Amino acid sequence: MEDSRGFVFKITVIGNGAVGKTSLIKKYTQGSFQKDYIKTLGAQFSKYDEKIDNNNIKLFFWDIAGQEEFNFMRPTFYKGSKAAIIVFSQENNAHGKESIESIAQWHDDIKKYCGELPIVLFGNKIDLVKDKNANDKKIKKIVKERNFLGYYKTSAKTGNGVYEAFQAIINELYARFKDNT
Repeated sequence: MEDSRGFVFKITVIGNGAVGKTSLIKKYTQGSFQKDYIKTLGAQFSKYDEKIDNNNIKLFFWDIAGQEEFNFMRPTFYKGSKAAIIVFSQENNAHGKESIESIAQWHDDIKKYCGELPIVLFGNKIDLVKDKNANDKKIKKIVKERNFLGYYKTSAKTGNGVYEAFQAIINELYARFKDNT
C-alpha cells in the first residue's frame, strides 16, 4: 500500500502469551526494555517511521494478545496485514516448548484470515538459554516446511538480533511493494 507520502505497512506480531512480543516491538521502536511483564489485552499497536531508498515507510506493528481468551478478536485484528512476525520463546522450559509447538497453529490462524503473507519467525529470550543452538534443527525444519522468510534469534532485553529481524520483514515488504507502484 502506498500513499502520497510513501508506503504504509501493517505488520501483525503474534505468538503465545509472555513470549516477548510487546518487548520486542518496544525494543525496536523505542530502544527500551521493561523488565516486568504486562499482559496485552486484545491488541495494541505501535507506529514507526523508516526510510528506505529515500522513500518514507510508515509501519504499524499490531501486537496481538497471545492468550486464548482473545481468540475471538483475532480475525478483526489480522485484517489488512501485509506481513506477520511469529514469536516464540527460546526458554528451555514448558513455556518455551509450548510456544514452539504453537508456531504451526499461529501460522494456520493468520493464513486462514489473510492468505499467504511474508512471515518471519523470532526465537526470543535467547539471553536466557545456555545452548543458543538447542532448537535450531527443529526450527529450521518448520521454517522450510512453512516457507517462512527466515528465523532470527532475538533478545528484547539485550537487543541481540532485534534490529536485523525487524529489518528482514520491512525490507521484504518494501521490495515487494516498490515494484507495484
